[in-house]
Amino acid sequence: MRPPAGSRRQPDDSFIPPPPPTPLDFHQRNQFPRDSDASFASSRPSSAGGGAGRTRFEDYKERHFQQSVISAINSFLKSRESTIRFKSGGTTPSAKDIIETLKLLLREIEYPVSKLEEDLPPLLKRLNYPFKLNKSILKSPAAPHQWPYLLALIHWLLQIASFGSHLSQSTSNTVSSLLQVNLVHQYTLNSYLNYIKGHDDVVEELELDIIDKLNHQKALAQEKLEAANNELKSLRDDLERLRLHPVKKEELEKTKGMLEDDVKKFNLLIEDVGRKIEEMEKVLAEKEKVLEAKERENHRVCEENKELRRTVEAQPVNARDVERMKRELQALEREIQEGELARNVWEDKFWEMENNLSHKFKELEALALDCNQELRRLKIGDDIQYQLNAKGTTPADIMGFDHKLSLKPALNSYAEDIKKISMGRWEELISYQQMSNENAARLEEKRNNVATLQSQIDKVSALSCSELY
Repeated sequence: MRPPAGSRRQPDDSFIPPPPPTPLDFHQRNQFPRDSDASFASSRPSSAGGGAGRTRFEDYKERHFQQSVISAINSFLKSRESTIRFKSGGTTPSAKDIIETLKLLLREIEYPVSKLEEDLPPLLKRLNYPFKLNKSILKSPAAPHQWPYLLALIHWLLQIASFGSHLSQSTSNTVSSLLQVNLVHQYTLNSYLNYIKGHDDVVEELELDIIDKLNHQKALAQEKLEAANNELKSLRDDLERLRLHPVKKEELEKTKGMLEDDVKKFNLLIEDVGRKIEEMEKVLAEKEKVLEAKERENHRVCEENKELRRTVEAQPVNARDVERMKRELQALEREIQEGELARNVWEDKFWEMENNLSHKFKELEALALDCNQELRRLKIGDDIQYQLNAKGTTPADIMGFDHKLSLKPALNSYAEDIKKISMGRWEELISYQQMSNENAARLEEKRNNVATLQSQIDKVSALSCSELY
């Protein structure tokens, strides 16, 4: 809905042209679209004026940020064929370089300056400069503590100049081409016309359409930037390679001499190969003559064989020869049948043996598993394990290792250890038996002593009883 008449407040200096947009404002217009086109002439706040993404002044005091900004400034000065260069090692430039850079930037944005201390502050106020700047800074620009303020000012003016140059290069001379090329101007014109007509829905559609187009142009620009960065990286690599490996005239002459020597050797090699080819052609001609003679001999033998075959076919066949050939054929057929029966028998035996071998192999696998568990339990050797191989041809190949060379010595050493342990236990048992016999003898002796004492006690008790009665 359009606001009612009389509810808008006309801003002061409405006929003064607006300040040129900075790249940051241009980015914010793409990132934060307006709530409505009424914000062109209304006093309502718009979401496009948000401060998100703005550079803080504290960033200009950091060393790495200063280096990146100085690099951008030097690139701009180099593109304008200026001899001024700022050093990025934390050194404050001279006052002359700073003043000349500021004047160059003001000339780029077409702002006439006669005295920098008086003409620059009104411009900054008109363009809504985001940082605080005192006039005293322009009087003594070479002071180290004032360098971050001047660096922020130069960077800000550099952004305006670069953006203005970009707009001047991307637009044409006529209004029609301007409307076709510059999407922002076309969008502004169409949205304002629809706003005046009261078509808010069309305005919203135009906003969505311009956002999509600008995002598409942004993606294309990013792709071009990536391609340019890749090309720059490759060029830098080539430059570094050329710096590290300079091409010298002596090296080229030496290479030329080596190549000439190689050409001479190659020519000699070609001549040698040509002579060998001629010799081989002579040998080939001789071989062809021999081949022709062999072919004629072969043709003569074939003709003789045909004559002999016709002669044999023309001879009469005897009945006795026919009977003999029949008997030979019958005998040959019987031999063939017997051979087939024998082959079937051997095939049955082969399949039976194959089944038996498969069963035995499975049993061997189970036994090998048990043996491996016992070997691990006995700790005979970590590398001694049965690993069956069905394609082995010898027992050692089938079992995975040689029993006599690996397992038998380990078992013998283990048996020797067991014998030693058994002998030690047997000696301990004998000593324990001796000690047991000695203890039993001592116990028997004590029992006898106890029996004698008991008998004496009984006698004494009997005497005492008899004396009492």
